Amino acid sequence: MLEASNNNELKPIPAKRYFTIGEVSDLCQVKPHVLRYWEQEFPQLRPVKRRGNRRYYQREDVMVIRQIRELLYDKGFTIGGARQQLESEEEGSNASSGLSGETVKLLINELEDVVRILRS
Repeated sequence: MLEASNNNELKPIPAKRYFTIGEVSDLCQVKPHVLRYWEQEFPQLRPVKRRGNRRYYQREDVMVIRQIRELLYDKGFTIGGARQQLESEEEGSNASSGLSGETVKLLINELEDVVRILRS
């Protein structure tokens, strides 16, 4: 089955600087064509493009994709609603600590996954 019910079931993000669209697709359980579509719909999502227009996503991009995925698939937001939610979180984070609540939750989940891996 391709879709997980929540971000806790997603694979931990490896300690790499750049990820290909295939790797991000696997990490976020979203098909590559969906990622390309989301790039058009969400201004927060801007992967680096290099030789031959190949996309390279950074860790922050993967976290944004997971957040978008959660809003759309788990919480039932529309594309427009998810875009507004991300924009309002960006505005709030600029005024406060610099990290949105969702981003902090994602970071905590990732750190817990790392601890589990290290303990095994």
